[in-house]
Amino acid sequence: MKFGGSSVGDAERMKRVAARIVERKREGNRCVAVVSAMGDTTDEMIDLSRQIVEGTPDAREMDMLLSTGEQISVALLSMAIREQGEEAVSYTGWQAGIRTESVHGKARILDIRPDRLVKSLEEEKIVVVAGFQGMTEEGEIATLGRGGSDTTAVAVAAAIHADLCEIYTDVDGVYSTDPRIVKVARKLKEISYDEMLELANLGAAVLHPRAVECAKHNKVNLVVRSSFTHNEGTQVKEEAAMEQGIVVSGIAYDKNIARISILGVPERTGQLARVFSALAKEKIDVDIIVQSGIVEGQAEFSFSLSGSDVERAIQVIESLRPVVGFRSVTSETGLVKVSIVGAGMVSTPGVAAKMFETISELGISINMVSTSEIKTSCVISDERLNDVIQALHTAYGLDADATAFVGGPSERR
Repeated sequence: MKFGGSSVGDAERMKRVAARIVERKREGNRCVAVVSAMGDTTDEMIDLSRQIVEGTPDAREMDMLLSTGEQISVALLSMAIREQGEEAVSYTGWQAGIRTESVHGKARILDIRPDRLVKSLEEEKIVVVAGFQGMTEEGEIATLGRGGSDTTAVAVAAAIHADLCEIYTDVDGVYSTDPRIVKVARKLKEISYDEMLELANLGAAVLHPRAVECAKHNKVNLVVRSSFTHNEGTQVKEEAAMEQGIVVSGIAYDKNIARISILGVPERTGQLARVFSALAKEKIDVDIIVQSGIVEGQAEFSFSLSGSDVERAIQVIESLRPVVGFRSVTSETGLVKVSIVGAGMVSTPGVAAKMFETISELGISINMVSTSEIKTSCVISDERLNDVIQALHTAYGLDADATAFVGGPSERR
């Protein structure tokens, strides 16, 4: 059972979470709870470090600092469980046997040695584990970066062969899109690992992609549900039934998108490789890549990336000017990537055409397009994002009690 920062944001919420865990224990289950830092604790500690350090703080010391947030949570939650009459024991990541890469700030879990957890479970104790952290082979504390507690929960579930891994959040499941934008968004009863992974990668914040990858790889039975209600959640599984013939399961968006265009690139073998190898070396992730045709021996190509990486990316590209010999480089911000996702898209014609038609009917230009078997993404201006999301949600029959989109003759996706 994993509980995020908002679920344990204060003493009263901590007590409610403890009651939820005790309830599960008294139903006859052996329970492990994975907990994030309380509320905005992590952000507050980052702000404190910035008041101390000019520039970038030492990565090792930041991990030492940030890991304390979860340690506070597990100790308090263990106390709260004991107050409600059950035995509980709290463990930090290293005490729980979580071994990570030797990377500070965004380490990946390599292995979990759960002997201590299993022993405590056999003693009928509720085990409370700090999310977001582990220990390197050199004995250093390392944090896992964004989504670290989700990943911890799934990895622990796999290591102890848990029957179920429940991710408790401030929403009661996975929705067809952001319910803050579309009030009639429908909660999905189930969704496949692949669909959930696409939605998570494309901006849906309910689960982190690394957690979904871990669940898929280890076939962990995963459920997303609310920590504030007892409503049935959304099951994430290998294959999900297509609900009422719905082809598109969800619509995701990512606001932090920019586009860089490199103009007047001389036609020579390996030009793309030079540019994108240099960007990769600087850990700059590139998403959609579009190359135009060759005109008078010169090409143009554009790519999308996170808006926070634009300045660094342009610096890298400018450093390649003597080698690549391009004429100029331009950038565009204020963009958003909107994506439709659904396992039914692979066998249903007209899905992408419906997306393009719906966006064009709003008078909005599409800057870039990317497709795969189960998703189509369009990069557009962010000025009318809400209108686009609502229009697509209706067009694909995702509104509650709407008629499902069943495809058309225009093309495969």
